[in-house]
Amino acid sequence: MQETNALINAAPGGPTPLAKGDDTTPRLVPRALTNRQKAAVVVRFLLNEGADLPLEELPDDLQEKLTHQLGEMGLVDRVTLDSVAQEFSDALDNIGLALPHGLAGALDAVNGKIAPKTAARLRKVAGVRQIGDPWQRLRDIPVEDLAAMAQAESTEVAAVMLSKMDTAQAAQMLGHMPGPVARRITFAVSKTANVTPEAVERIGWSLAAQLDQRPAQAFDDGPGARVGAILNQSAAATRDDLLSALDEDDADFADLVRRSIFTFAHVSTRITPRDVPVILREVEQPVLVTALAGAAADDDKASVEFLLSNISSRMADNLREEMGERGRVRQSEAEDAMTQVVGAIRMLVDTGTIALIENDEDEET
Repeated sequence: MQETNALINAAPGGPTPLAKGDDTTPRLVPRALTNRQKAAVVVRFLLNEGADLPLEELPDDLQEKLTHQLGEMGLVDRVTLDSVAQEFSDALDNIGLALPHGLAGALDAVNGKIAPKTAARLRKVAGVRQIGDPWQRLRDIPVEDLAAMAQAESTEVAAVMLSKMDTAQAAQMLGHMPGPVARRITFAVSKTANVTPEAVERIGWSLAAQLDQRPAQAFDDGPGARVGAILNQSAAATRDDLLSALDEDDADFADLVRRSIFTFAHVSTRITPRDVPVILREVEQPVLVTALAGAAADDDKASVEFLLSNISSRMADNLREEMGERGRVRQSEAEDAMTQVVGAIRMLVDTGTIALIENDEDEET
């Protein structure tokens, strides 16, 4: 036992007592460390090497124990460091699969892969004391929802929310609030200097818990957007009749639907000129010629001229020639072709390839 203690307490880097049965060659023996001490050595080594360790994601008690252990380690000789590093490396090599820690971690891993209703129920089971950053969850929701949450909270809490969002998100949040409310919250940011990190964390978890308590939504889009998408594919006469009926029953909803509608007539006002070649490549030539030749209303004709004026002159001349050869187009054929052009535009918008110009009504509201 005395011999073992002597080996453990040998001076760092110095020769140890002779090994049993060997009278000539001294050797170095690593110190015997507990698992907690080994963890502290590994963490300190990785930090010295510039590794970005997300230690803040550890439970609070483990962060505290690790910090205390780091303060107690003192000097570690090179032989011990090499031994611990080798053991850590071997442990990593033996890992076949790293599974998430706890229910909260598992939910993050399968986010978007399981039914929203199931995820919401499991998040309630997980509770608000989850591992991770609650503010990251909040940054991932639409700014309209963030603005609504901020207005439902006290001005001080809303100021903390604004401070924890990305700069662009914070600006958009303010844009979705009434002017007086936005001014009060902005002024309250000046009073957040003394808010403690613990308070910010509690606020974050409390707001994240509100997300978990929301009932699961059956539809991703709002009612106005869904009706607008349907009317986009409807014949012009049908669309006009339904909008007139909606005006009589619910003018506000009708206005919401109109802002969600995008038809061939909107091409000239809501498409960026540089996106025209991209759009035309997605439409079959016969369909495009039919849509252009069949335009009868003034707005539709304006869209035709807009498309032709934003492509090469040779391509525009070829299309005009084909339009002349196409001759008279029946209204039903023209509307069907225009609907296909609009469908191609919607597909490009949904994939993020192009973006529509916001109309004046949206900006005013």
